[in-house]
Amino acid sequence: HETSCLKEPRGEATGLQSQPPPEEQNYGATEAHERQGPFVSVSRNSSAKRDYLTVGVLCYANLINFMDWFIVPGILLDIQQYFNLSDGEAGLLHTVFILCYMLAAPFFGYLGDRYNRKIILGAGIFFWSVVTLGTSFISESYHWIFFLSRGLVGIGTASYSTVAPTIIADQFDEGKRTTMLSVFYICIPVGSGLGYVLASGMAGVTGDWHWAFRVSYSLSLMGLSLSLYLSGLFCYRLKSWIVHIGTSSHPILSNLSRFFLLTFSCSFVWSSLGLTAMAFVTGALGVWVPMFLHRAQVVQGTVSPCLEKSCSLSNSLIFGGITIGTGILGVIAGAEAARRLRKINNRADPLICATSMFVSALCLFIALMMAQRNITSTFIFIAFGELFLSANWAVVTDILLYVVTPRRQSTAIALQILVSHLLGDAGSPYLVGTISNVIQAKNNHSVQWGFRSLQYSFIICVFVGVIGGGFFLLTSFYVEDDRKEAEKL
Repeated sequence: HETSCLKEPRGEATGLQSQPPPEEQNYGATEAHERQGPFVSVSRNSSAKRDYLTVGVLCYANLINFMDWFIVPGILLDIQQYFNLSDGEAGLLHTVFILCYMLAAPFFGYLGDRYNRKIILGAGIFFWSVVTLGTSFISESYHWIFFLSRGLVGIGTASYSTVAPTIIADQFDEGKRTTMLSVFYICIPVGSGLGYVLASGMAGVTGDWHWAFRVSYSLSLMGLSLSLYLSGLFCYRLKSWIVHIGTSSHPILSNLSRFFLLTFSCSFVWSSLGLTAMAFVTGALGVWVPMFLHRAQVVQGTVSPCLEKSCSLSNSLIFGGITIGTGILGVIAGAEAARRLRKINNRADPLICATSMFVSALCLFIALMMAQRNITSTFIFIAFGELFLSANWAVVTDILLYVVTPRRQSTAIALQILVSHLLGDAGSPYLVGTISNVIQAKNNHSVQWGFRSLQYSFIICVFVGVIGGGFFLLTSFYVEDDRKEAEKL
């Protein structure tokens, strides 16, 4: 009974497994699994202490990674005033970042399956750190350079996000792997929230939003230092890696063909589309919620409109705190629910993700309807919406890791990053901002319509959340058979 969208013939699968191409024998995710075979329990030469230290370093770097993602939304009001940007242009900032991030991800996934991933990781941290520092010196007359810098930071972060989960997968067996991935993915909402807190806090303390990027640069350098120390990247290893690049040949079309045959299962496709819906909603919320809440408060008369270069950033601070708290609780709750329910139902993972998406969409809709009447209730329902979204992060990645053969996990993660961000948060902030512009253009330019334009624009996120839940339900129909197929390869 075949349930996968594309399956490889048995004979060909055996041939690929028993005689891997020379360039894939000792690099990337292949290295650990080639030595052991597909049915042998994972056993590491390194000590347990070093394995946990590796996860600690990767979690810290992931924390800094997502802080850089959400520094701009945390001070978006100030940036919008400084560069004189419209709502659409402000949303385009995040779109440029995500476009470069997702387009670079397949390239780094290809490298991650073949070369030393720790070198790729360290180089990416160094690159985005330098660009982040440069961002803090851009003057108001060169706004296009600011857009360019966000794109370059996206390229740097793609190198990290693509390979880091597979390093964790190589360190632990399936039982501990889910726990370690949960810790790793907790850093996504925590880092995102800290991005808001860092940005708004530094802008408030120094009176200059540029300092948020300078402090972030310092934190990134610390992560780079830890990565280099842990990896032991001596000149000998770097030289060997460079020599290997120069002497190896890579039949790209053949590799692409093998990738699709080994990973393009229905559960991989549907879970990736579900993740895309998550990214769409998360991206729109991350960029526009502080602005939306500010406009709601202006309508209520509790705050005055922002007419100066330095605006009130209290909503960014509160939203950052909510993101941190709900992120920690959500990831832990999602992972623990998956661990317990797997004992009862083999399809528990996608069913948990589907339920979380449906509940999150409902909470977001209630928050939008309450915003004009009660800000406190709005914060509460936004918090619940983020809580249920965060419950899916570790679970979705775990689905990928057990329905994809280990020799293709980095590339599969890269493809998932490409699809989820291309159709998700690459366009959602810009789309919401553009819809807001269109609605405002057709009505009076008033405080009331400034709020309603964003409110109506956010409705699209509710529909996308429901659609994402449907994708995860479809995943549940295929995940059992696809997992068995992946174990045979």
